[in-house]
Amino acid sequence: MTPDSLIPQRAVFGTWPTPLEPMPRLARALGLGADDLWIKRDDLTGLGGGGNKVRKLEWTCGAALADGATVLVTTGAPQSNHARLTAAAGARLGLDVVLVLAGAPGASESGNLALDGLFGATVVWAGDVDDQALDATAQQVAAGLRRQGGVPAVIPFGGSSVLGARGYVECGRELLAQARDLETVVVAVGSGGTMAGLVDQLGASRVIGVHCGAVTDPAGTVSALVSGLSGTDCAPDSLRMRLDQVGDGYGALTEQSMAALTLTARTEGIVLDPIYIGRAMAGLIAAIEDGDVLPGQRTVFLHSGGLPGLFGHRATLAQVEAALTVSRP
Repeated sequence: MTPDSLIPQRAVFGTWPTPLEPMPRLARALGLGADDLWIKRDDLTGLGGGGNKVRKLEWTCGAALADGATVLVTTGAPQSNHARLTAAAGARLGLDVVLVLAGAPGASESGNLALDGLFGATVVWAGDVDDQALDATAQQVAAGLRRQGGVPAVIPFGGSSVLGARGYVECGRELLAQARDLETVVVAVGSGGTMAGLVDQLGASRVIGVHCGAVTDPAGTVSALVSGLSGTDCAPDSLRMRLDQVGDGYGALTEQSMAALTLTARTEGIVLDPIYIGRAMAGLIAAIEDGDVLPGQRTVFLHSGGLPGLFGHRATLAQVEAALTVSRP
């Protein structure tokens, strides 16, 4: 474990602790007791529309400031929540931001992309590339900025480094203070840092991660981050990881995600995005059906944000609009 004296100062972006709220109507709809299911509102972290990446960026941006950075460079998908919040963090800190995004412009300019522009970020489109090539493009962009006299800091994909994952070690401490009797926390797994920090603090047996398709080896990615945090080996097979919610791929809307986000909205008035939190809720529903989450136990669903991405996902919007009830006078 890294000694405290070597940990960079955090940049303060969020309002902590985030609320922990009951979801009694959804709990009953899923066959749980009214007091069994709670939601950790990390969609209400404050900066840039909120979301789990704020906790990670407090640490990674703190390190960037300590290194004298003048510009933040990061990577992601076109509707990346992490990219949007990196752009917001740069605006808060007075730093330029360059977002290296997979794909090409034109699929959807709404949602997170609109906010990227509002926060003043520059977008570099990398084309149809894999994660390794996307990172290589980011390094090339950073090298070009150095030649121009800038001091770039490359923030890792999803903010998920050992340093960034410390944000969710802190979240785990919040949860222990808010719900000492919690049995299970359910969380979306994208780049892995959120689950890793929670596992470090709560233990692998209390965290269920729902793979959302953002990385090719979710268990290996999370276990490496947990090992880096704790200084001891974390075996991938020790993690509770659901791999059954990806469907046709990372960006594709699944029937289970659509059903989960609709049910959550109509029972609790809480909005989920279709790629991450909708899949995570679908994973929770499947875990209840499988008997992996039981009535009578305190379960916490971590809402990691992502609302703007809903408005950039055309397939989801089409289904929502088709289901709209219209009454004529």
